[in-house]
Amino acid sequence: MSPTSPASPARSASPASPESPKNPTTTRRLTTAQALVAFLARQYTERDGRRQRLISATWGIFGHGNVAGIGQALVEAGHGGNGGAHRMPYLQGRNEQAMVHAAVGYARQSGRLSAQAVTTSIGPGATNLVTGAALATINRLPVLLLPGDTFATRPADPVLQQLEVPYAGDVSVNDCLRPVSRYFDRITRPEALIPAALQAMRVLADPAETGAVTLALPQDVQAEAYDWPEEFFAERDWHIRRPAPDAYELETAVRAIRSARRPLIVAGGGVRHSAAEETLAAFTAATRIPVASTQAGKGALRHDHPADVGGIGHTGTATADELARTADLVIGIGTRFSDFTTASGTLFADPAVRFLHLNITAFDAHKLAALPLVADARAGLEALTAALAGRGYRVDPAYETEYTGAKEAWEERVEASFATPDPTARPTQTQVLGLLDDLVTEEDILINAAGSLPGDLHKLWRTRSRDQYHVEYGYSCMGYEIPAAIGVLLAAGTGQRTRPVWALVGDGTYLMNPTEIVTAVQENLPLKLLILQNHGYASIGGLSASVGAERFGTAYRHRDPDGGFTGPPLPVDLAANAASLGLRVLRAATVDDLRKALSEARDAEGPTCVYVETETPDTVSGPPPAQAWWDVPVAETASRPAAVKAREEYDRQVAARRRHL
Repeated sequence: MSPTSPASPARSASPASPESPKNPTTTRRLTTAQALVAFLARQYTERDGRRQRLISATWGIFGHGNVAGIGQALVEAGHGGNGGAHRMPYLQGRNEQAMVHAAVGYARQSGRLSAQAVTTSIGPGATNLVTGAALATINRLPVLLLPGDTFATRPADPVLQQLEVPYAGDVSVNDCLRPVSRYFDRITRPEALIPAALQAMRVLADPAETGAVTLALPQDVQAEAYDWPEEFFAERDWHIRRPAPDAYELETAVRAIRSARRPLIVAGGGVRHSAAEETLAAFTAATRIPVASTQAGKGALRHDHPADVGGIGHTGTATADELARTADLVIGIGTRFSDFTTASGTLFADPAVRFLHLNITAFDAHKLAALPLVADARAGLEALTAALAGRGYRVDPAYETEYTGAKEAWEERVEASFATPDPTARPTQTQVLGLLDDLVTEEDILINAAGSLPGDLHKLWRTRSRDQYHVEYGYSCMGYEIPAAIGVLLAAGTGQRTRPVWALVGDGTYLMNPTEIVTAVQENLPLKLLILQNHGYASIGGLSASVGAERFGTAYRHRDPDGGFTGPPLPVDLAANAASLGLRVLRAATVDDLRKALSEARDAEGPTCVYVETETPDTVSGPPPAQAWWDVPVAETASRPAAVKAREEYDRQVAARRRHL
């Protein structure tokens, strides 16, 4: 089963095509749902001469709000049409939020050039979309949401699952999706679909504006017939533009770089979305400017590239963070500079530091009072490289020697974290990563989103390819990993060959959203699920201890007589649970067991789970500690000593924060 369409040479970016009717007044009588599905099956994106379906498939869970409309339309669309070229494949999900996560994973792996749709009923099916929509929009990843809605004609009021709002008759639960959508419309008449559908495609294909797009579909309108103009069903190519930088901004950027003594690049997700990795490597080869990476940007350079200094910010490497503290010019490329990247405004400490932001959105390019360079990441880097080529700029050799030496020293700390001196011992979390690091090649893809793993991965993981590192840290949503891995598998598989895709989860994340395991089993997708059992929320437990909350409510244990949770670990068997959902499960008790299980799982042709209980030392996972601060406010008044002490440390750290104006 493959819901994706192979890439093909691009045609003219125009609604006209060989299948366009000679008579533009010809109409086709279809329901609104049938028309929408037929329209979606004929939308394509084109960038750099490569063409693919914009909406490759539709995920769905059916209820009374969409079964007779979109559901019936998908039945028809799944059975041919133009020799199968305009089929709309259907994917069966188990949880609405998870379906969005799967679609987002697909979109990211597809380079934002192809997306998927998600249909739900009204009521809880629709509101379950909100978390996934927020994740998509925050991460600037396209997904089309098609929630059912209450009757537009209101023949019965209220209907099942309808939210009654006394002050507004035109509000439904779908309005919860407005603030987390880049585009929202409610289709209250069939003919209103035409402009709304075109706007939806525009936003999905816009590299600066993309995110979740919602078309709310009243259940009666879905089933209502209309005479649609044939032109609506013509194939359309949506060109993904690469805007070049403004000449004035480019010259200003060149002057800033040429005057910098200690420049540092911060590579974000925009490098990947633009497929600018090779262009970035060429730029660093010419200038020798070191490159640090955000969570979304990790992999912009391979880990062994001389200019790569690793992750930056609270979860970054000592190498990158020390360079950030002394940088006189910070060059952001495709990053939105979140608080983890800036260490809550404490990282970039040079009094005279300046910022230059290359970003496709002006909103991000102007952050931190930066010199803006509003452009596509690849187009902007190409322009910078060309403009600097004849002016002889390159960093001082002493600076290059400094950061390459610091990188070597950090690698020694990585090796120490990964080391497994006792093969019969229970592994720590970082040792688990070390064993995986020994096993994988550039083919493998790792997916994670929340807990202590993102910090360990950002500091320690040795990324071997541009798309190996898939950590969702814009929304850091527990439960993203398993469904996202399914989306990645659907996007990364080519014919009979499927790349190894690993979903790394702790027990807390697993319990949030394991339902799509059933989907992986149903589709026989070779998901490699790695469950690390540490009996609670390890990451938040460590944070809780640091802010004076004493790890309250973060352990999965029985209650003690005082009402806390310090009793024996809960007798929860996640491996048995995964097996009950259809996975083949490999249990590992020791380092040696785990090494063998990981190798066996990597070679497996079907969905497989590796389960291991990790050692939980006081440092939570055993990596080097945070190399930069993160602002989590601490109680200003407290009676317990832990909180009093934590507040003293907080006041010391917050004093270093500055606003870059």
